[in-house]
Amino acid sequence: MADEANRTAFIEIQGRMIETTGKLKQVQTQIRNKETEKKRAYLTLEELKQLSDDTNTYKAIGRTFVLEPKAVLMNEQEQKLKDGETAIASLQTSKEYLEKHMAEVENNLRELLQQDPGLARQIMTMSVA
Repeated sequence: MADEANRTAFIEIQGRMIETTGKLKQVQTQIRNKETEKKRAYLTLEELKQLSDDTNTYKAIGRTFVLEPKAVLMNEQEQKLKDGETAIASLQTSKEYLEKHMAEVENNLRELLQQDPGLARQIMTMSVA
């Protein structure tokens, strides 16, 4: 009976570990994407700063380009930069939480396997086969 309870607990912990790993990878991907967007906004902003104020600047909308004042484009890029920073900060918080949760799940799994060495042996034989 205890064997069955330990096996059920193992399956539950394994499911939580898989779920947390997936969420962590998703958050890491989102962070990379936001960093790329932020870098693109920064580089665009730096290029716009080099232009004189009377230069014609255009904004891409789909396949068309629309004439926009330099100030409007600079404001948009600055806003994208700020939005990217706040999104990255939020995602970092989520990442830290998920990493703590992952460590907790790993500890639970480790404790379960130390409590029941027979279960650990069964798992090892299953993964080899």
